[in-house]
Amino acid sequence: MLISYASLLIAGLMPVICAGIAKAGAKGYDNHDPRAWMAQQTGFRARANAAQSNSLEAFPFFAVGLVLALLTGVDPFVVDMLAAAFIAARIAYVACYVSDKARFRSIFWAVGYFSVIAFYVLAMMNLQLG
Repeated sequence: MLISYASLLIAGLMPVICAGIAKAGAKGYDNHDPRAWMAQQTGFRARANAAQSNSLEAFPFFAVGLVLALLTGVDPFVVDMLAAAFIAARIAYVACYVSDKARFRSIFWAVGYFSVIAFYVLAMMNLQLG
């Protein structure tokens, strides 16, 4: 379950990492009004900011699914593997987003999304069997 716990931490840090990518080395960054400054950005900075938003949106669905799977007795090894798949997919997703590889970004988004769906399906199956 260490992988699951570490995955929760990594997923929780992903928005901060994306924000760092968006702001790193920027000239004229305005810490008094960072959202207005970010709204004016283009290219990889704007895409990193969009990846930050998506990471914030994905986290609750992932975290609740993982916890439900563990609470309903899904095999911890399976939960760890799904969590690792989610994190690997999210890292690839962010890399593709920042580098403007839209097709691959969508593929990695789907891999991450379906790994989270698997948490819920397995948790519901365990409830039915229990």
